[in-house]
Amino acid sequence: MENAALFQFLLRMGDNTLVLGHRISEWCGKAPVLEEDIALANTALDLIGQTQMWLGYAAEVEDAGRSADDLAFLRDVWDFRNVLMLERPNIDFGHTMMRQFLFDAFQHPLLGAMAKSSDPRVAEIAAKAVKEAAYHLDRSAETVVSLGDGTQESHARMQNALDLLWPFVGEMFASDDVDAAMAKAGVAPDPADLRDNWEASVRATLSEATLRIPEDDFAHQGGKTGRQHTEHLGRILTQMQWLQRAYPGASW
Repeated sequence: MENAALFQFLLRMGDNTLVLGHRISEWCGKAPVLEEDIALANTALDLIGQTQMWLGYAAEVEDAGRSADDLAFLRDVWDFRNVLMLERPNIDFGHTMMRQFLFDAFQHPLLGAMAKSSDPRVAEIAAKAVKEAAYHLDRSAETVVSLGDGTQESHARMQNALDLLWPFVGEMFASDDVDAAMAKAGVAPDPADLRDNWEASVRATLSEATLRIPEDDFAHQGGKTGRQHTEHLGRILTQMQWLQRAYPGASW
């Protein structure tokens, strides 16, 4: 297995949690109720903690003198490898929780499989992260059901969120040479192999939430390969990287 492929894979894992963690952190002090405010902040902290581990290992594999902080704060848009769905704006609470659920339903089984990775460091990180992912999935699924099968207003908002997000879910399962290399080396499963179980799980939850799954199977792609990102990622990085860009090397 080439280090270049492992490096790209670790960037994908770390960038997904970094970008989603930042998005969720935007709710701090603004959530609908205090309990949700605290829960969202804790979820964001979990994801940023996972980012530290994934990008820290990526920096070691790259062996170019960079740290996890360097990878988080000193790369530009075209160097990020997160899927497009995670950089989308929060819009509202329903949209935020629908995005969280669709990702959690993918991330939890992925981490579960990676806990048995042939790479000891990957297995160690995944074994820790999967426990947090299990809680994230339970919570996001419950929220999707309660809002989807709630009031007329909450149902409409959740259906709108699902309709907007569905065209982005396919990218999570799109395999390329990096994924093939990881699967061949036993580092991680081919994401395409996770799709059937993901759909079964997601459909069951969405059915309970009385939500209609869009029939269109079109999938926006380009984020995980770095080929293209939406304008939203640039705005995230403008905020997230401001301090290190304005005061290079700042520490305290």
